[in-house]
Amino acid sequence: MTPAAIRLTVNGRRVTSSAPPLTRLLDVLRGEWNLTGTKEGCGEGECGACTVLVDGAPVNSCLVPIAQMAGVRVTTIEGLKGKHPLQGAFVELGGAQCGICTPGMIMAAVALKSRPSTADMQAGLAGNLCRCTGYAGIYRAIRRATRSR
Repeated sequence: MTPAAIRLTVNGRRVTSSAPPLTRLLDVLRGEWNLTGTKEGCGEGECGACTVLVDGAPVNSCLVPIAQMAGVRVTTIEGLKGKHPLQGAFVELGGAQCGICTPGMIMAAVALKSRPSTADMQAGLAGNLCRCTGYAGIYRAIRRATRSR
């Protein structure tokens, strides 16, 4: 039996997947649609490297079956098209080192409110782990990028 096609919007484009219903969103993004900016860190929802926005909310794409994505809007790091102020700020202010966590960290930061406090950033990024930066550069980058929002 062939799985039913799942229709959703990814980075502003209507797409369809015929992957088996329990296939992880992460695997469909990377394997079927070649959106490799979304990284797999732990595969268990512990690190946040695979964070994408689903209808504007940060979600660990390694935990979500494609069957639950019917009709939603998914935004990946590629959907920012290199033009989001967070991307430049992360580069300029040392918010990225090895790069594994960076796409997920940026996507979680996109979901933060305008001019977030340090406590807001800590709460909003609580599901995203970085082993390289110590977070100071990440917080500086978010502060700079969200000043104009």
